[in-house]
Amino acid sequence: MGYNDMDHTARADVCRPVSEVEQIIADAVQAYQAYSKLNLSSRQKILAAIKSKLIPMVTSMAVQELEATGMGNTQDKIVKLMLSIHKTPGVEDLVTDVQTGDDGMTLFEYSAYGVICSVQPATNPCATLIGNTLGMLAAGNAVIHIPHPRCVALSRHVARQINEAVLETCGIANLVSALPETSMQVAEGVMNHPDVAMVVVTGGGKMLSRALSSSKRVIGAGPANPVVIVDETAYMEKAARDIVDGASFDHNIMCLSEKNIVVTAAAAGPFVEALKREKVYYVTDEMEMLLLTKAAVTRNLTMNRALEGKSANEILAAAGIPCKDKVRLIVVDTVKTHPFATLEMMMPLVPLIRVPDFDTALETALFIEQGNRHTAMIHSQSMEHLNEAARVMQTSVFIKNGSSLVGIGFNGEGTASFTIANTTGEGVTTARHFARRRRCTLTTGFSIR
Repeated sequence: MGYNDMDHTARADVCRPVSEVEQIIADAVQAYQAYSKLNLSSRQKILAAIKSKLIPMVTSMAVQELEATGMGNTQDKIVKLMLSIHKTPGVEDLVTDVQTGDDGMTLFEYSAYGVICSVQPATNPCATLIGNTLGMLAAGNAVIHIPHPRCVALSRHVARQINEAVLETCGIANLVSALPETSMQVAEGVMNHPDVAMVVVTGGGKMLSRALSSSKRVIGAGPANPVVIVDETAYMEKAARDIVDGASFDHNIMCLSEKNIVVTAAAAGPFVEALKREKVYYVTDEMEMLLLTKAAVTRNLTMNRALEGKSANEILAAAGIPCKDKVRLIVVDTVKTHPFATLEMMMPLVPLIRVPDFDTALETALFIEQGNRHTAMIHSQSMEHLNEAARVMQTSVFIKNGSSLVGIGFNGEGTASFTIANTTGEGVTTARHFARRRRCTLTTGFSIR
């Protein structure tokens, strides 16, 4: 190409109309520049205004999310949304550390990255968008959301409401936005854009792989296959209740919900009886197991997406199994190599695997979890078993004697988050993960000890 050709190409690029996506990125950069001049107190006021704006919308958001995705149920979505609004930490999560001594003082503080690209899942689209927005704004960033294709319109509506709250509070427009389209090509363009400083991906193996191949700082929540161990020392009634609560919540579409049960031989009898008292449809019949397998697993040995997030009764009906009672969860007595155990079944259908003893239970749990290091649980009164399971499993979230729901702060201590970054290692993400930890040193003595 000669000089004249290059010059002609450059002029053509200058004259080319700016796309909507490019404009969104440019607006986010401008918004971030204005936002970066505000102090922490102003950020806190903005977060409070966003929460006040969103709380009256919770029920309608839950209804619209169910209509858009076809997964889960309205009541549990309301719980998730309220958790995201009320238990996502704000600027208080940006804790300052100081080291002092004879040679001076070193200060460690958190600073914003800039513009963050945040990719949302189909399973918790609104709760994830809200939680990530609150954390990212607390850390001082602007946010561009890439909605899941099933939930574009609702995600954009929520982002607009958040923007209204920001504008009304501090006069800054376009601090939070959601893209109008969500193709892989568009997503890659945003992730690799020079004005985007960080990429956060929740769910979606292909999207996460593309993000990890970018040159940006990436926080990635990847695949999961949570497993719970029940040994003979557990309180059987509580273990059964907790497991059913977690595995049936929003029809088991959350990444940290119980997807597998491993039970020792000595615990199996009383535990199964306790399960049956929790509105569980318990399957030992080979024909029913075959019918459920044909319904829930495809010929390619993948989960049947048509049943993803459907109720237990809908799954039984799809399998051709009559059931007059309302059922919360289907539990299938099977082996660790069954597809129900090896696949991440995003539905209220979980396998129960019987093993001789605790050591075998731990080995089996490791096999089922498949090295994702996402979430695991145990019900036991043995301190030795509790500690050994936590040490060996090495998951980002590990829960002892409780439902998986305590892992997101529901009826338990701790903050809420729907981005559990098992792939990149941050675990349960909060505001500090969306900021750079900076070190500032002052020389000469600054110690008063």
